[in-house]
Amino acid sequence: MVRGILYGLGGWALCGATMGAAMAVTSLGRALVIHAVAAPAIFAALSLFYFRGKSAMSPLRAAALFLAVVAAMDFLLVASVIERSYAMFASLMGTWLPFAEIFVATWLTGVAVKAGNRE
Repeated sequence: MVRGILYGLGGWALCGATMGAAMAVTSLGRALVIHAVAAPAIFAALSLFYFRGKSAMSPLRAAALFLAVVAAMDFLLVASVIERSYAMFASLMGTWLPFAEIFVATWLTGVAVKAGNRE
């Protein structure tokens, strides 16, 4: 479980860095599109390493844990401390689409890796 939390935190940090860098060079709208493309790629790549490890959870549990970590960090740190506003949670493109993509990318990567290990 600790390993899964660490991977979730790593993915969250990479997504945050992507969003921060994109906002520094382009508009908020374009930054959100970049983030929406990057988030599933980041979590799919991290999931490849995670699911190849010996102590990996099931794909469904790992996807739920990774998403829970990201959502908790967005709520507790980004919205509560940094932005001091929960407006980000009203944004489909900025919050809910990346949340869904993170879950699906992690789950599908886990299913693929686990299926490959059976062959």
